[in-house]
Amino acid sequence: MIKYNLTCKCGEMFESWFLSSSEFDSLYKKKLIKCIYCDSSSVKKSIMTPNLSSKSNKITKKNSLEKNVKKQLIEFRKYIEKNCKNVGDNFSREARSIHYDKKTSKGIYGRATPEETSELLEEGIEVTTIPWVDKSEN
Repeated sequence: MIKYNLTCKCGEMFESWFLSSSEFDSLYKKKLIKCIYCDSSSVKKSIMTPNLSSKSNKITKKNSLEKNVKKQLIEFRKYIEKNCKNVGDNFSREARSIHYDKKTSKGIYGRATPEETSELLEEGIEVTTIPWVDKSEN
């Protein structure tokens, strides 16, 4: 597959993919390549630079993305710690108490096993699990 920038006599530019450069030439000779704006077949191709990314560039992007996600998780943890009550291992009990006793709460966080989390969800109690990133790892 090859992608070309195409320019029409109407002045508009657009991109199109072709199976090969010879396929483009064949379609062009048959006047089957049309402008997407004015439907004219008076289009010319211009050179496209290939989008090649090196392996090291991919690694750099991956590392950058991981650092960004980690930073956001740390910020999320700080927000939760500042605005919610840590109930530790009593999370399931406290969540049920708030839900069934219709207590108002500014929010809680703590630890629950996967089984406890599943039971809470089955009971209709909204909970979520988030990765708890160590704040010192930055």
